[in-house]
Amino acid sequence: MAVLLFHLRGVPEDEAQEVKDLLKQNNILFYETSPGNWGISTPALWLNDESQLSTAKKLLFDYQQKRQAKSRAELQQLITEGKNKTILDSFKDHPFQFILYFILIFFVLYVSVRLVIDLGAFNQL
Repeated sequence: MAVLLFHLRGVPEDEAQEVKDLLKQNNILFYETSPGNWGISTPALWLNDESQLSTAKKLLFDYQQKRQAKSRAELQQLITEGKNKTILDSFKDHPFQFILYFILIFFVLYVSVRLVIDLGAFNQL
């Protein structure tokens, strides 16, 4: 019976490809399901053979540990070099867009809170 190994929703394409390559290199049989036409299905990697689950999980755990260490090292290098992007940098690059998004967020919050307050006042009548 097939068993779910790895969800692909929200996973970067390079990571998904690296995981598939890792499984192929270790002769672990799997198949991939897509999110479907409407994006409501589960995009994932499934194992054909449940007996390979523990081996595959160990490989994935080791891979994810290495990827995490690599990502943290890259971030630390960007911070050290002063090249990491901050909110202030985003504001400097696109001030009009930043202000527009801020106004939209404030408007949505205002409408949401106002709706709740109005409904509360209506129920007291």
